[in-house]
Amino acid sequence: MSNPTLHDVAQAAGVSYATADRVINNRGNVAQKSIDKVREAVTRLDYVRNVAAANLSRKRVYRIAFLIPKGTNAFFNRIRDHITQVAAHLSAESVSVDIYEVSAFSVEGLSDSIADFRQKDFDGVAIVGLQSNVIEEPLADLRARGIKVIGLVSDLPRDFREAYIGIDNVVAGRTAARMTGMAHAGGRGAIQTFVGSLDARDHAERLEGFREVIAADFPKLTVLDPILTKDDPSILQAETDRLLAQQTDVTALYNVGAGNSGLISAISAKPAQRPYCVVHELVAHSRQALIAGQIDLVIDQRPDVEINRAFAVLRALIDQRETPAMPELTPTIYVRDNLPADPLNEPMKDQNT
Repeated sequence: MSNPTLHDVAQAAGVSYATADRVINNRGNVAQKSIDKVREAVTRLDYVRNVAAANLSRKRVYRIAFLIPKGTNAFFNRIRDHITQVAAHLSAESVSVDIYEVSAFSVEGLSDSIADFRQKDFDGVAIVGLQSNVIEEPLADLRARGIKVIGLVSDLPRDFREAYIGIDNVVAGRTAARMTGMAHAGGRGAIQTFVGSLDARDHAERLEGFREVIAADFPKLTVLDPILTKDDPSILQAETDRLLAQQTDVTALYNVGAGNSGLISAISAKPAQRPYCVVHELVAHSRQALIAGQIDLVIDQRPDVEINRAFAVLRALIDQRETPAMPELTPTIYVRDNLPADPLNEPMKDQNT
């Protein structure tokens, strides 16, 4: 027996083809009685919606937006570049992409930007999130309007988005702690941590995971209270300069967020006093710092994979299909000995991660 068609569903439900089409494709303006009839017929006939045919007949254009922090942060430059590359590739598949920017770590700015999407004609939005109840209402409003919402890199409040695309940041922090603890070889020490903002879920979770492992498995090490930096390289440089000048008992540095160019600049000025150092994200200057022996470890979250997944998940959500099964994203550990080839051979131009 051939697969049932939309004509079969309409006939079984006793409604017109146009009405069945409206119900199946959630186009609204249909009486609840007719909706119930169509849904019952779909179940009885085991009808499976042909997404490709529906999109073709409706000349579907996927209207997708990305909302990311603005500035010259090298990691988010990687994000922007890959969004642009994928968007160019997908343009032949009727995917329209826009990138919007918001001030980093600004809860009010993020809330206002999310609210602005109510006036824009998008099907799905990927947002680099913060943790605040201030953004819950505008997120709920977007979803009520049928816009699919996912968290990207740093998650949104879980009850107000459909999915999260990114690494497990607790695991990333635990990994940083494990490597830092092993580097101390059972000795005593103090670890200075730097955090962009604890409103950023990825930063808060990395610090949480880091503290857990040090407390449980390396009791001779002390994790000092984090220095808040807003991912500003000038703050990282000033604070690291201060630590090195004071010749404190700090034996390791762990930057949870960005601004690493400032950290690297301070370390390079006093190489003999350098503590063990772990940072996140492999970009031009963190790569060079590894090669030069100015830092010891980079934990990278593979943003190219994250962006590819964001597109795939948003399109599935928009089409009302199950999201594709994807293995968990595992942070990648880089030391100077296992650096991948630099595909762009990029110069030292991005200095803010």
